[in-house]
Amino acid sequence: MKYEPTIGLEIHAELKTKSKMFCDSPNGLGLEKEPNVNICPVCTGQPGTLPVINEEAVQMVLKTGLALEARVAAFSKFDRKNYFYPDLPKGYQISQYDKPLVEGGFLDVINNDKISRIRIRRVHLEEDTGKLIHPKGANYSLVDLNRAGVPLMELVTEPDIKTGVQARKFCQELQLILRYLDVSDADMEKGQMRCEVNISLAKDKVFGTKVEIKNLNSFRAVEKSIDYEIKRQSKALDEGKKIIQETRGWDDAAGITVSQRAKEEAHDYRYFPEPDLPPLVDLDKTVEQLRFALPELPKQKRIRFAKEYDLPVGDVEILVQKKELACYFENVCSEFAETENWANLFKDNIKKLYKLAVNYLITEIPRIAKIQGANEEYRLEEKITPENFAEFIVLTAQAKISSSGAQAVLAEMFKTGIDPSHIIEAKDLGQLNDEAELQEIIKNVIINNTKTADDYKKGNANALQFLVGQAMKASGGKANPRLAAEIFKKLLE
Repeated sequence: MKYEPTIGLEIHAELKTKSKMFCDSPNGLGLEKEPNVNICPVCTGQPGTLPVINEEAVQMVLKTGLALEARVAAFSKFDRKNYFYPDLPKGYQISQYDKPLVEGGFLDVINNDKISRIRIRRVHLEEDTGKLIHPKGANYSLVDLNRAGVPLMELVTEPDIKTGVQARKFCQELQLILRYLDVSDADMEKGQMRCEVNISLAKDKVFGTKVEIKNLNSFRAVEKSIDYEIKRQSKALDEGKKIIQETRGWDDAAGITVSQRAKEEAHDYRYFPEPDLPPLVDLDKTVEQLRFALPELPKQKRIRFAKEYDLPVGDVEILVQKKELACYFENVCSEFAETENWANLFKDNIKKLYKLAVNYLITEIPRIAKIQGANEEYRLEEKITPENFAEFIVLTAQAKISSSGAQAVLAEMFKTGIDPSHIIEAKDLGQLNDEAELQEIIKNVIINNTKTADDYKKGNANALQFLVGQAMKASGGKANPRLAAEIFKKLLE
């Protein structure tokens, strides 16, 4: 490339504390159905009110810093960031300026098997603003302050990002970490995680003018806006035009960035220490307590799952991306090990059960859930217990049910919660493994398909598949196809 992109991200995530940042109003994350219901004199900026720091929110930011291997402050404070906007009740925002809770740290992202380390400059804590509502066709706007005062964590990266793909993957991995830590759901569609991009193009090691892209609300928008802006700025520079420092927005429908306003500098906000809040001291003591309570993080889980369960990279990634599914899978695997007869039966090939369980979890379960119209928020353990799912996998591995029978059994389990053995017995779905009985069925198939049998004898391997299919049909789908194929070979060869 003629120009080298220099890209940094600013990412805001709403923390899911019980109450707001500086008052005891419930924290509904601005998702309340009715406007202005979770408000009080403090978060609406009434004269004479005083804020109080939410300890839970502070701990959530410290946990995030630990997860990112950052330097967590022993001393921190809050500051006033002064600016006017209609949904900012006080006329200023309580934020952090020169003494943030977290500094440094990094996050590794993988693209095409290449690891890129994105350094983090800081993570600080502030309060969210309200929301403006613009009724269609009206010449006025409405203000909803439910979101005003919601704890908002801001993460700022160093300008280490070079491509839109890198930026997208960073945001996705950060979202995953926040969910594992249970500090934020970070749902971009609901505005719980919002991204801003700072991008400039350098030529001959000389940095270009920085442009900010505001309020990106999807991973796709992050990637596409960066890709577009690189092309836009490159074209302008090639034509001898000057890049101006500005804030731009992303038009998703048109696939372009659009100019919004000239960019303010930090000193425009006239930061000064928040006089109504005490500084935060002795945070290092809190940090040590939090360090021991950290959960297993996505990076660690990837390594452990690949080693412990010997799963392909793709399967591991699907499980890691869905924390609840990964937990369910591990509960199923523990059943294999703790049930003595299963452990003895598969002791030399326990990984066969792991792989079979993953296959059904990531392919069949979503398909069945969609067919049965299950709510997207359904909990799998409430549909099928890990014990019953483990039993189902063992029965399938033992060829007690055919592949088509397994699908029918699993669908009934998902619908009713009944254990697989009872379903197999009630619906007569057990696989036919009796060799003598199966041989009689296969002899009749050969008699009724003499030409296909002769084709197989002449070397047509595909003919065997047809004959096995006829045996399955004759047995009502209950014949063990592997055993049937062996009997056909024995009789015909």
